[in-house]
Amino acid sequence: MRGTQGSNPQVIYDGHIVRLELLDDKWEIVRHKNAVAILALDDQGRMLCVKQPRRAVGTHTVEAPAGLIDDGETPEQAARRELQEEAGLDGDMTLLTRFYSSPGFCDEMIDLFLATGLRESRLPMDDDEEIEVLWLPPAEVLSGLRDGTLIGSASTVTAALYAVMELERK
Repeated sequence: MRGTQGSNPQVIYDGHIVRLELLDDKWEIVRHKNAVAILALDDQGRMLCVKQPRRAVGTHTVEAPAGLIDDGETPEQAARRELQEEAGLDGDMTLLTRFYSSPGFCDEMIDLFLATGLRESRLPMDDDEEIEVLWLPPAEVLSGLRDGTLIGSASTVTAALYAVMELERK
């Protein structure tokens, strides 16, 4: 986890993925492991999405494949591992952008990679993952997120916007 700005952080909770700190007796800060997300595009210009239950929000989401960066991994290694675990694919990786998931209270940084030249390469899924793989046109993903027929994440919105821009350039 990264350092704090301010003084006297008080650790309220220290878990496997997150640490909650009270900073200057005022600010509740979540220290979170960094993560990756992958915009995987097939030859038809469809975007790989995974549908999965998310307990924190109490519903299924449709998201770009994503996951935490394990200790000792580079972001690109984590992106490859996640894509192999969640969809049985690997590909040529290009870093598109980095962004904070919710900087008002959390320091989680997400690296978004573009995966092209996709090929089969499976790693076992994590035991707790319930994933359905979907291939959707990026404009359909954005439309569904906009009208509420799909529930996603910040990384999914970012990936879909990049996909639309990428496809418009071609």
